[in-house]
Amino acid sequence: MLALQQTKGRGSRGRSWLSPPGNLSLSVLLRPNASLLEAGEWPLRAGLALSDALLSFLPDPASLTVKWPNDLLLRGRKLAGILIDTISGPDRRIAALVLGFGVNLAVAPEIEGRATASLAGEGLVPPAPESFAPILLDRLASRCNEGFPSVRAAWLERAHPLGTRLKVIGGGLVLEGKFAGLDGAGHLLLETPAGVQAISAGEVLLGTE
Repeated sequence: MLALQQTKGRGSRGRSWLSPPGNLSLSVLLRPNASLLEAGEWPLRAGLALSDALLSFLPDPASLTVKWPNDLLLRGRKLAGILIDTISGPDRRIAALVLGFGVNLAVAPEIEGRATASLAGEGLVPPAPESFAPILLDRLASRCNEGFPSVRAAWLERAHPLGTRLKVIGGGLVLEGKFAGLDGAGHLLLETPAGVQAISAGEVLLGTE
């Protein structure tokens, strides 16, 4: 479902997501034949697909990076976010996934404490949401049908470098350490003084945020 404008969009952790006219607000329903143990793959698949779609509009591919699990940054500023709702079925299977894509194509709304970006703000001519959505859906279909080891490798190539300082907030805890990659299930690996920890949920802040 494509919305041309949202006035009460929902972001991660109960935050609002502003989506003025000209930006993309797209929800996609998927019914993968997958176990709940594979749930950690889908934010990476979705983020990589969105990255694929955006790269065709950027003259400098290196300017776009992915941040675990669902953010895309343009020169270090938030360009897009993805919110995924997982609906569980019987036998610990995924009954459905709702992928909510929000992309600042034309406007970069202000977010307190965060730097934001838009394609138009980079001096580029942004595509209309109606034009961008089919491109994204095509890339998403490709990434959904790809083996996860390949998705994981491609995601890591577009992420911030290994060793980047990260802060992870979640479950009432704050962990700080260095980015050590992803495990085979798509969980974030964080190198801390207590050793490398695999993180399945949380908000990630780069050392510069």
